[in-house]
Amino acid sequence: MTDNIKKKPIIWTISGSDCSGGAGIAADIKTGHGLGVEVCHLMTANTVQNSHQLLSVNAISVELLQQQAGILMDDKPPSVIKIGLVANVEQVQWLAQFIEHTKKLIPHLISVYDPVGQASVGGSLSAITVEQLTPLLQKIDVLTPNFMEAKNLANVDGLTDEKCAELLAYKIHQDFAINSIIVKGGHSDDSYSTDYCLHQLNQLQGKQDNQDKTQAVISYQLSAQRIASHYSHGGGCSFASALASFLAQGYLIRDAFTLAKAFISQGLSMSKSISELHGHQYYGAFEQLDWPRNAECFPKVIDKLSQQYQNLPAFNSLDLAEKKLGLYPVIDSLYWLKRLLPLGIEIIQLRVKNLAESELEQVIITAVALAKEYNTRLFINDYWQFAIKHGAYGVHIGQEDLQDADLWAIQQSGIRLGISTHGCYEFLSAQRLQPSYLAIGAIFPTKTKDMTGQIQGIENLKQVLSLRPEHNNKIPVVAIGGINLERAPEVIATGVESIAVVTAITEAESSHGITPEQAAACFQDLCIKPVSLCI
Repeated sequence: MTDNIKKKPIIWTISGSDCSGGAGIAADIKTGHGLGVEVCHLMTANTVQNSHQLLSVNAISVELLQQQAGILMDDKPPSVIKIGLVANVEQVQWLAQFIEHTKKLIPHLISVYDPVGQASVGGSLSAITVEQLTPLLQKIDVLTPNFMEAKNLANVDGLTDEKCAELLAYKIHQDFAINSIIVKGGHSDDSYSTDYCLHQLNQLQGKQDNQDKTQAVISYQLSAQRIASHYSHGGGCSFASALASFLAQGYLIRDAFTLAKAFISQGLSMSKSISELHGHQYYGAFEQLDWPRNAECFPKVIDKLSQQYQNLPAFNSLDLAEKKLGLYPVIDSLYWLKRLLPLGIEIIQLRVKNLAESELEQVIITAVALAKEYNTRLFINDYWQFAIKHGAYGVHIGQEDLQDADLWAIQQSGIRLGISTHGCYEFLSAQRLQPSYLAIGAIFPTKTKDMTGQIQGIENLKQVLSLRPEHNNKIPVVAIGGINLERAPEVIATGVESIAVVTAITEAESSHGITPEQAAACFQDLCIKPVSLCI
């Protein structure tokens, strides 16, 4: 039984001590423990401050930092190092050398730096110049400045609009080759707090990497309604340590970014009522809670697709009434379609690859005609023009093809739309398009597609399902990826409306010694009564 219990990921926080308990190492430890990681801390400075003023910053020697790092490395090596207050140039130089050396020992190590210049209570925490800080910045993977800190690092004057975050992030990326820069918008006067993330694809070792520096740079933008709370001391530290905690647990940067933003909104929401009671009289510590699960705390994704289609009506529903979809086979030929259609399956997807266009079109024409004979919901994978032209029930589009599809044409044709998602960021983005259903995966490793860095697991599936709005028109969710007869009951128990399977049916004879028809019947039974009747 204990073999199935995973060891907690370990993060290190290298930062200052705030004796008032709001920011610095105290915030990092509370955040990490709330999010299920183990936290080791190396103190860079003892500060003398309270909720009103900063009196002094007392640096720790690099000799002591080196001793602490050396002894911790023996039995508690980190998967992520989060850096906060750096008190002097000697610490900058030591940290740059230490990160470079440690990455040789731990190739998958991720370093997160939250640059701290000014104390939120007023006063300077550090007088280090950008030039002096450069050796460290060149070793960092993820940077999390607020708007003013980003302006300082980018050495750009005259920008006052926080919508210039994109310009600042690109400038910092060009100057220091940092993989991911998140410019936080928490200090703006707008009614919404908007954070901007610039990310170089195929970076962040262990996530989606091959360390090819020529890969494209993309961006993510998240917006949340500003929450007025004076219990915000340490919010910036908490954001960076939450991000580090999610990265340590294997999340892609876009999902770690989304979860960290939700974590901050959750903490501010919890303290809103007590803040209103005391008004401006008290500056309290940010309240670190546990994993964010309330859909109301999650940010709105701002991307080109959702902006392009912000006035797009909802796609037609699947007409389920009170039924669930149940089993959703994904097959690659007319042979399998003909074999499975007589089994009374509610929905099926035809995913055909590597055919000439004329042959492909004829296959789709035949498939649509066959599905209509059995009154089965047939979705065509990717080929939305042919799906519209020949009257398929619906089309399923993956993330890689969504940008090129004409969603207006699909919606106006009346056919249904299913969209693939991989994690909370894509789920939130695709949900705004109001498709007929959303697929989430891969739940488990799968033979059919390389999903390195995007395996969701059961717990993440539950978390994503909680992001659906609480109303009667919830978009149905299909779980897909590596689901077999043994794993199906725990997937179904999460509350998904359907499970999609591929090889669990087509390779049933070799894997379970039963026919594909018997495997399909077992899956259908499990969807009605999730117990392992057929294994």
